[in-house]
Amino acid sequence: MHEALVAYWRENFFWNIAKVAPEQTVEWLLQLGQKIGSRPILIPTDDDSCLFVADHAETLKEAFLFPNQPAGLTRSLSSKKQMYYLCKQFGIPAAETSFPQNREDVIEFSKNASFPVMLKGIDTLALRRRTGVKMVVVENVETLLKRYEEMETPEAPNLMLQEYLPGTHRVWMFDGYFNEESECLFGLTANMMRQYPAYTGVTSLGVCYFNDTVVRQTRKFMAAIGYRGPLDIGYKYDERVGQYKTIDVNPRIGMTFRLLVDSAGMDVARALYLDLTGQPVSAGEPREGRKWVVENFDLVSSPRYCRDAKLGIRGWMRSYRGVEEASWFARDDLKPFFSMGLFSLQWAFERKFKKSERIL
Repeated sequence: MHEALVAYWRENFFWNIAKVAPEQTVEWLLQLGQKIGSRPILIPTDDDSCLFVADHAETLKEAFLFPNQPAGLTRSLSSKKQMYYLCKQFGIPAAETSFPQNREDVIEFSKNASFPVMLKGIDTLALRRRTGVKMVVVENVETLLKRYEEMETPEAPNLMLQEYLPGTHRVWMFDGYFNEESECLFGLTANMMRQYPAYTGVTSLGVCYFNDTVVRQTRKFMAAIGYRGPLDIGYKYDERVGQYKTIDVNPRIGMTFRLLVDSAGMDVARALYLDLTGQPVSAGEPREGRKWVVENFDLVSSPRYCRDAKLGIRGWMRSYRGVEEASWFARDDLKPFFSMGLFSLQWAFERKFKKSERIL
């Protein structure tokens, strides 16, 4: 147990599932559930913990409440390859993707490719652990082949090639919650104004706008596959064909879920809690124009947009007008903001130190 880094938390418990055997983590969680009592709600918030809970759901549900997902669905949605095939199976638009097995396949792909293209990991966790990145944008054949050879594991192919959809303000996200019958009890959409890393990452500055097409498309998809629980899904509008193409599915609460809050104060976490505890989910109306920012991420990514002439200084300053909520800063609880500042300084120092080592 550790002192909470948030004023409204009672306790913190730290456990690294990557450094111990799975059965040890299961045992630790069961003991924690017993200590808390009354079958507390278990909410994974990253890819590792999401997959872990899905893989050990039968055992963990003895001590915790969490959505009863169909077997194997969490892993299918977390795999870029399986997610792509699910989209194709159920008629959901998705960015065109190829799954090369070797260098020759990449060369063949490049003959008819329109650059730039995205080079992504099928298992993004495995790629990030090994290379430090989840995806890269490549501008030509030479760079594509070079990065493919650097990033691929020939004995177990884990890279895919995906069309790059142009447009900096065409990325949309849907955050919602689906009950046991795969009915959407809560769902809102937002536009990603900026991302971290720039153009390809998570939302660093977002604004809420209700997009009926995205909502209907997501509901159709989730009903078809029998999805249950919180969902974070990303789309990019392809004006060439007039479609919102699926680019990423997170079968869990997304890190930017607080961007999407309705007029009744409902968000994904509240909807999950109310439904799992047998209470009605009374959603309000979309709050058009609500802005939310991740301070450290946006400060790091903004210079890239400026360098690319996508954003001027005045435009950058205007973009923060109307921000209602920040990821870290809150007047009634400054602990998270100062913790973020310390972590950011540590990150910057370590990055500079590693760069100096490479120069030496």
